[in-house]
Amino acid sequence: MKKRIHTIVCTVMMLSIMLSYANTISSLDLPNATTVITFDKVKKGHQLVIKDANLLVVYKESIEEDGNYTKGFDLTALPDGNYSFELDKDVQIVSIPFTVTSNTVTFAKDKETVIYKPTIRLEANYLFVSRLSLDVQPLTMKLYYREAGQQVRERIFSENIEDTKIVERVFELSKEKKGQYTIVCTTQGRTFKQQITL
Repeated sequence: MKKRIHTIVCTVMMLSIMLSYANTISSLDLPNATTVITFDKVKKGHQLVIKDANLLVVYKESIEEDGNYTKGFDLTALPDGNYSFELDKDVQIVSIPFTVTSNTVTFAKDKETVIYKPTIRLEANYLFVSRLSLDVQPLTMKLYYREAGQQVRERIFSENIEDTKIVERVFELSKEKKGQYTIVCTTQGRTFKQQITL
């Protein structure tokens, strides 16, 4: 009986060693072109995209579960040029630029940026707009109104904000003026727009 247990233990140990060796071989057998991307604390519904220098989307994926995200990509299959990974989260977009040159991928970690998106919400007839920017990026905010049944919209508010880490604005929308309000916020080369109909 002891001999049988000893044989089973030795067999299990050998299988464990072989499996760990197989994992090492499989990871070594991955093409050199494979780049593993990891993001911590993602949520279901976040969007991961790869964009080219013209901001055209060449890859898009919706995150399917909360937690940490890890995936391998063969980025050398892309034509030579400048690209970026972008993870579009609830209130921020993380952008990691990289370059593909002659089947070589180079990441510019020093140029990684975080774009803080404005949050816009309506409560009763009050429109709340806020934005956090730890690196104090400028923000342009415009509010437009279009009366119900009309085609032309008029700008009713405009503001350029600089040197401000936390932006908070509250707009009281007239209950009597039925129509469509559009808030447009521009920061770091991105435009965020939301329409509200009363």
